[in-house]
Amino acid sequence: MKHFAAALAGISCVMSSPVCGWERDEIRFSKIEEKAKALADKPYVAVDREALPAWMKSLSYDQYRDIRFRQDHSLWSQEKSKFRAQFFHPGYLFREPVMLHEYTDTHRQEIRFSQDFFEYGPLVPQRAEDKVDAGFAGLKIINDFHGKGVIDELVVFQGASYWRALGKNTRYGLSSRGLALDTGANGVPEEFPRFTEFWLGKPTEGADSIELFALMDSPSVAGAYRFRVIPGEDTVMEVRCVLFPRKVVQRFGMAPLSSMYWFGENSKRRFDDFRPEVHDSDGLVIHMASGEKVWRPIANDSGMLDFSFFSADHLKGFGLAQRDRRFSAYEDGEAAYHLRPSVWIEPTNDWGKGKVMLMEIPTVRELDDNIVATWVPDETPQPGRRYEFSYRQRWTLQGDLAAAGGHVVATRTGVHEWEPDQRTMVVEFAGGELDKVTDPATLQPMIEICGDGRESLKVKFSNVQQMEGGRWRVSFLLAPAQEGGKMADIAPVELRCCLKRGEDFLTETWVYRVKP
Repeated sequence: MKHFAAALAGISCVMSSPVCGWERDEIRFSKIEEKAKALADKPYVAVDREALPAWMKSLSYDQYRDIRFRQDHSLWSQEKSKFRAQFFHPGYLFREPVMLHEYTDTHRQEIRFSQDFFEYGPLVPQRAEDKVDAGFAGLKIINDFHGKGVIDELVVFQGASYWRALGKNTRYGLSSRGLALDTGANGVPEEFPRFTEFWLGKPTEGADSIELFALMDSPSVAGAYRFRVIPGEDTVMEVRCVLFPRKVVQRFGMAPLSSMYWFGENSKRRFDDFRPEVHDSDGLVIHMASGEKVWRPIANDSGMLDFSFFSADHLKGFGLAQRDRRFSAYEDGEAAYHLRPSVWIEPTNDWGKGKVMLMEIPTVRELDDNIVATWVPDETPQPGRRYEFSYRQRWTLQGDLAAAGGHVVATRTGVHEWEPDQRTMVVEFAGGELDKVTDPATLQPMIEICGDGRESLKVKFSNVQQMEGGRWRVSFLLAPAQEGGKMADIAPVELRCCLKRGEDFLTETWVYRVKP
């Protein structure tokens, strides 16, 4: 009893409510993995989306937004901790319950739904009694980024297996997911696994990080996740997952990122909008096992669903970046696109052979998440086997995610009306060894044309020009290889460009798809 009392000394109740029901239990990742394995060994059971009380299911968008979590009921609000946890109310679109637990080294308690957690505004209709198994719609972790109290949002888990995080002085932008199943696959709908249950590790006094476990389930896979969240100038999330497939899927996407790109400096299409650019991310960054670092600008010009696949065996890293940090690039004081974070994924175990997939969905508005980047293994995971992946995820204002040094800062393209069968490409580089270059004559652009149309297209002209702000501009002209040829008759091509000095590569490789 003496040891039991000592263990309980570090445990406190959030409030006088159903959350206080401590049980002796040691919560370890291995236990969550066992739960995932047990799920995978049984047929999938879908959640009854109609099980919520009628008043929750009928909530409109405005009514749902009129429900707010009570700050004084935050988990750990009475503790000397740098972290707090708050919960999202079930209802509206969020009808699949997420069960929550808190744990210490020796004990666990369930956090049951209660209306006492929330303030209900005047728009919310008459409420019935609590349904204690309603669960929650998700959770968020609060931190003290700026030394003004524990008031700054750090990470949010809400909807399927989505989460979003913030570093210091950033705004919410792109999202991360646990898995992307059959994303863009032929003839089958995309499957969205969901986190069904979370275990929140109670942070000790002075702790600079917080740990969470999550259980994932879907018709095709069950899995266990561990998150260690480390806030800072850049917020780092250490992610470990163990997966047990129930059945084979066409496309298995690991560490997927979802973002939005409407238009930017490289866009052909123009929209009736006062802003020069509108996007959460403007490019894909990849660090190959060979050491090559690649930048692929995102586009929304074709009007069609576009896929790009980059062979990435034993991948060192990939991510979606928001590189342009000038307010003048967006002119949006409310959305603050210049403060949307970049996200870098760095595997911490060997993922083996696979490829990075970029999916670009055409859109005519900024409300759609139309960009997906994910790593797809060459060998699709099979039922009855165990798969483990781990990676470090960094949410940052930096754009040169792969630390290339010399990196792309702008991509522009256009056609002169008097030369409709020539296309001008402009790529601007900056940083790294380029900062030491004084003579443009020492730099050589390396430009390659790849793809089905490569024999039909030629680089007619290229040059390197020093620009203001430490930028180096590579301009080149594309034209049909055959005299009198038409650009409209040429198949899409992949362009590659970088800057060299002698035998030394000074920049990352710019990769871009052009449909002449």
